Amino acid sequence: MLKDITLGQYFPLDSCIHKLDPRVKILLTLFYIILIFFVHSVSGYLLVGFFTLFLIFLSKVPLKVVIKSVKPLLIIIFITAFINLFFTGGEKVVFSWKFIKITENGIINAVSMALRLVFLVMGSSLLTYTTSPILLTDGIERLLSPFSKIGLPSHELAMMMTIALRFIPTLLEETEKIIMAQKSRGADFESGNLLKRAKALVPVLVPLFISSFRRADELATAMECRCYRGGKGRTSLRQLKINSADVLSIVIFAIFCAVLVLINVYNIRIMGY
Repeated sequence: MLKDITLGQYFPLDSCIHKLDPRVKILLTLFYIILIFFVHSVSGYLLVGFFTLFLIFLSKVPLKVVIKSVKPLLIIIFITAFINLFFTGGEKVVFSWKFIKITENGIINAVSMALRLVFLVMGSSLLTYTTSPILLTDGIERLLSPFSKIGLPSHELAMMMTIALRFIPTLLEETEKIIMAQKSRGADFESGNLLKRAKALVPVLVPLFISSFRRADELATAMECRCYRGGKGRTSLRQLKINSADVLSIVIFAIFCAVLVLINVYNIRIMGY
């Protein structure tokens, strides 16, 4: 399961998505996430699905890698769909047995929430797959820089967010090593009830926390040795500039948004809302 978590990983490939300005990718990803929650029809979900596959194709990131990013969240997706399926009311009852009642609205909400979570994970994962940590830091810092006038530490926030994303694969790899080491000493993490499995994880969590604090201390020491003093007076090796490819990507995304809005308006009129 730990190997299926690909959040925070970067795939250095030569694609048009990789070459886009990180600020454009961050903003378009945010708008993409917001748009997902305004889809309420089958045609809308089909459009979002085709658009997501189109982006994956352009990024040259293997489709199986993107699908693998969804696997760790299957339990959350299943629980969300289950709650919407059995706890959503409606006039048209599809199935009823004793206190269990499944309505048409419940089925629609369950499928909708599951698809939204899947598209959300796949779309947001493309941001980290196609953007290096350094460019991601620069992009977040530039986007937050206007708020620095009101006292918001934009550089520090961008640095913390990027370091957190960067250390996810490292901590997962460290956790995998600790689990294998404990298994070689006879530890059992798979048998027993939920309480026993939770107790069995204690020998994993303790060395993991110690390793995390050690890595954080080593990172802080390395930054001090390199005379790191934050964003004040700091220059960047790569100057971010909006080029024609960024403008084209914004235009394509705007067309996608317009078509999605038209589909929603058309379906609302057809349904008589």
